[in-house]
Amino acid sequence: MRRLGYVAAKRLALETLGWTLVVLGIAALFLPGPGLLTLFAGMVVLSQQYEWFEKRVDPVKRVALEGASRGVQTWPRITASVLGVAWLVGLGIYWGQHPPAPQWWPLDPAWWFIGGWVTGGSLIGSGLIGLVLIVYSIRRFRGNPYDHEVETERERERHAARHREREERRRARHDVTSGRRPHPAASPTGPGVASD
Repeated sequence: MRRLGYVAAKRLALETLGWTLVVLGIAALFLPGPGLLTLFAGMVVLSQQYEWFEKRVDPVKRVALEGASRGVQTWPRITASVLGVAWLVGLGIYWGQHPPAPQWWPLDPAWWFIGGWVTGGSLIGSGLIGLVLIVYSIRRFRGNPYDHEVETERERERHAARHREREERRRARHDVTSGRRPHPAASPTGPGVASD
């Protein structure tokens, strides 16, 4: 019973994290921030829970990783990305301080930098996520550009292995519920291995 509670709590936590990242990623596609990579991260988390997400991860992953790889192949691009992060964090700090509206502002002063530290904090957070992703991209792709063909082959192998694991778990559950002995491939000790 305790194991069931752990599994349910883990699933809830992963789904909450995944959907949060997906929503933030979609928002960041239109707002400042690393939208495509955040969306991809959320889809990867959700693909652990939903098989239909697995099929939709690859196209987003390819576009996100190709962009990340191109962005760190030259120092001018890296510098531009870091300056963009610095601008985003600076804007967040400025926004959070909620400066008074200038004389030329045509709307109600309450609409000037609306949201205060809530909006400013989200901009700062987006900038910090962007910085982490820049560092990750430099470590992963600098001098070793993303190769879609190699990654596609690796993905096929991972999907096939994941599919085999799911089938083995299904077979083992079916064997347990029907009262049969588990299939050797589904046994945790494996075929030919003695157990206590």
